[in-house]
Amino acid sequence: MAHTNEDHIKLVNGLVEITIDSADGYEEAAKDAQSSRFKTLFQSRAQERRAIVSDLQAEVRRLGGTPDDDGSILAAAHRVFLNVRDALTKGDEAVVKTVEDGEDHIKAKYEKALGDVDIQPETRRAIEEAYAKVKAGHDQMRDIKHMLAS
Repeated sequence: MAHTNEDHIKLVNGLVEITIDSADGYEEAAKDAQSSRFKTLFQSRAQERRAIVSDLQAEVRRLGGTPDDDGSILAAAHRVFLNVRDALTKGDEAVVKTVEDGEDHIKAKYEKALGDVDIQPETRRAIEEAYAKVKAGHDQMRDIKHMLAS
């Protein structure tokens, strides 16, 4: 059965929510990180995620929907990012690992959305552009985690 516009709006709004959670998580991590290097990295990643949110919200409007403008407090990604606080007592390596766990979660959500074969081309393009940025962020955190662990 083909997706309706409502289905597309719901799909994109789900990505808006989780991306907001991710931005919020990075802001928390930036406040709590011990090294200025990670503070700066987390702040810039939070800003990048806010820009992705804006792009996805524009797609929801293009589809005729009302874009979500806050995260899902219960989202697993948000809970993962709240673990950053606990990780802080263990140093930056633990913070990076916790952030990278959140990145795994958001990356999986985008991949699931892109696995949907019945998405309008314009909507797929918007999701793919957002995913490329999310994946780059994920890969950077993964590489930093591996570097710190060695």
